Amino acid sequence: MPDTTWPAAEPIATARLRLEPLRADHAPESFVVLNDQRLHTWTGGSPRSLDQLRAQYRLQAAGCSPDGSRGWLNWMLRRTADARIIGTVQATLWRPDPRRLEAELAWVVGTGQQGNGYGREAALAMARWLRARGVCRLTAYIHPAHHASAAIARALGLAPTGTVHDGEILWSDPP
Repeated sequence: MPDTTWPAAEPIATARLRLEPLRADHAPESFVVLNDQRLHTWTGGSPRSLDQLRAQYRLQAAGCSPDGSRGWLNWMLRRTADARIIGTVQATLWRPDPRRLEAELAWVVGTGQQGNGYGREAALAMARWLRARGVCRLTAYIHPAHHASAAIARALGLAPTGTVHDGEILWSDPP
């Protein structure tokens, strides 16, 4: 039976960022940041067209998978200094049993903004927000050569496990 009690994304503020719950109308502004093949070096695939991105955002903004089995939380990262979108963070929620809520995390920062700590800042804020809503375990899949993402995972308290899926290592905090 689908879970209808997934938390809904809310705005989150950090020292330098506003994490805005994803809306379909973020697509044109974020397209400029995300339309960069270099962002797919570690994850595969290729940039989406503006129409594909808009359709993806409409689907994700619903807050859960079509069958209700997963909760979807997505935020756009807006730098407060100039109000520009610079990336995104997301959490896919599931319940391994009725009493436990877990989240698989992901983050993307535009290539022009990488190396400034924005990914770490946003991921930490998202993780705090998730923990405050009962998420008991965080995970992330990271390519073994993606050292910047591994550093963010370590900052979240995650450690690599022995699980590999599609060439990415599962990082996890203790279950």
